[in-house]
Amino acid sequence: MKIVYPKEEACMACRLCEVACITEHSKSKDTLKAYKKENPTPLSRTLVEEIFPGLSVSVMCRHCSDAPCIEACFTSAMHRKPDGRVIVNEPKCVGCWMCIMACPFGVIKRNQYIGEGQGARGKGQEIKIKLSSKCDLCPDRSIPACVEACPNKALAHEER
Repeated sequence: MKIVYPKEEACMACRLCEVACITEHSKSKDTLKAYKKENPTPLSRTLVEEIFPGLSVSVMCRHCSDAPCIEACFTSAMHRKPDGRVIVNEPKCVGCWMCIMACPFGVIKRNQYIGEGQGARGKGQEIKIKLSSKCDLCPDRSIPACVEACPNKALAHEER
């Protein structure tokens, strides 16, 4: 299975991978609308981390073969697709974030926002929605958005 691997020697911390990820996972697929108009603002599933000044790397889910996040998820929201990708089934996610604690790479994020849902007084109430969010390898694309957006080719989409 192809996943995204970082090349830290090529990363210049421009964060275009993060912008591309947010845009790809937005409702509008438009960068400005994703940042300014969409509520909730989509989260990036990749994160550029500065290791030390002058050395940065983009990190995202490694879709582990043993996937501790899957083992930690008691609702089976975190699961492996037949193609090998580890994904979050959002309707099943209860926001306990056990997967976040189990991830050895620290790349699963908390996604919290106020949305409409079933509250104590019935449907249609504003409630706090808590979900886990992680890289899904952009399943509707042949090459993940972060890889395509990187001007320095600091991300590789390949099998190893």
